[in-house]
Amino acid sequence: MRFKGFQVFLLVLMGQVLLAFPVKSQDLDEISHQMLDDFGIPVYEGNRITLLPSGREKFDDMFAYLRKAESYIHLEYFKLKDDSIGHALFEILAEKARQGVRVRFVFDSYASRSFTDKNTFDPFLDSARTAGIDVREFDKVKFPYINHAYHRDHRKIVVIDGKYAYTGGMNVADYYIHGTEKVGGWRDMHMRVEGPSVAAFEHIFAVMWYAVSGEVLDLDPRYHVSSEPVGESPVAVVDRYPYEGSYQMRKTLARAIDAAQNDIQIVNPYPTNVRTVRRALKRALKRGVNVQIMVSTKFDTNITPDIVGLEMKKLARRGATVWYYDGGFHHSKVMTIDHRFCSVGTTNLDGRSLLYDYEVNAFIYDPSVTHELEEIFQRDVTNNCQVYTSADWKKRFSLKHRFIGRIGSVVKTFF
Repeated sequence: MRFKGFQVFLLVLMGQVLLAFPVKSQDLDEISHQMLDDFGIPVYEGNRITLLPSGREKFDDMFAYLRKAESYIHLEYFKLKDDSIGHALFEILAEKARQGVRVRFVFDSYASRSFTDKNTFDPFLDSARTAGIDVREFDKVKFPYINHAYHRDHRKIVVIDGKYAYTGGMNVADYYIHGTEKVGGWRDMHMRVEGPSVAAFEHIFAVMWYAVSGEVLDLDPRYHVSSEPVGESPVAVVDRYPYEGSYQMRKTLARAIDAAQNDIQIVNPYPTNVRTVRRALKRALKRGVNVQIMVSTKFDTNITPDIVGLEMKKLARRGATVWYYDGGFHHSKVMTIDHRFCSVGTTNLDGRSLLYDYEVNAFIYDPSVTHELEEIFQRDVTNNCQVYTSADWKKRFSLKHRFIGRIGSVVKTFF
């Protein structure tokens, strides 16, 4: 299913009734403030952010909070696997459904069915629905198949009773804990959000849910308390959806890079970089900003590493410090700016995420959260990384792969 332009406009307008009235922070610098004003993105004060930098931490934390649910649970995921984590999650959701909690789950059909066995996946879904979990597929795959390759729902959102939201890079799969044979350990970043900004995540889910089910969510106000301040972190939630909202993520990321005066740290699995982001990074380097980018030595795809290698070579030649992470596959989507604010979310720095997919990122204007992410970055640099210079391109990549990288860089918006 794809949204028509006018439908998206109506859905977004309708969804505003779910949002608390945010108060914009007066402590943000002028550039950051303008960055959000230009796109009509509110900043919500009074949030609490808990970083969950591993699969074990994410699932342990989320499962504990799911068990506390009293009214409803909303889940939106790109990839759902019927493995040990998928079964553990659905056992909890089924138990909450038996207790009278309304459970709604939407997943991306193309991504999930591409990595599962139909003979086990369909019974897995049937048993979940029998247990009272309302499971829907976004854009169910059907002939001619290629029609479903673009505009995928790449978000990862969980909202519990309007009090807690989860987002980040992790899907529902046990390789975030056990790793895979191909890449070894699988690193990622997720987080729990509490406070007024939860309403923004809830709104994003409500629009998608209406698209897949036709149901307008009427949330119980007794439980929708996300407008109450609970912490000190100002948060802006940036939603990317095709057509009307297609530019919002890449331009917001570029503006954040443009706001940097001293330091930028980026961790991203596929930084092939669309033109908007690439130009912003070049401007930062020209200003003398210390730009550090971390990518993985191992990848879960075959062509992307060659394209990334060429892109990193070009940035390293301009003065960026590029780190190759050797501790497995680093799937995190993190950016920190000047020790002051940061972004955590679902967005890869490639054409798929920034030109086609549905995505969501939180921009967190809190030096303490930013510092925590910077400490994680530095530990990875110290323990698991090698520096990559422009001269290393020929050492790390064979002639064949350098050729693939150059060809891929021409058509990289399709990857």
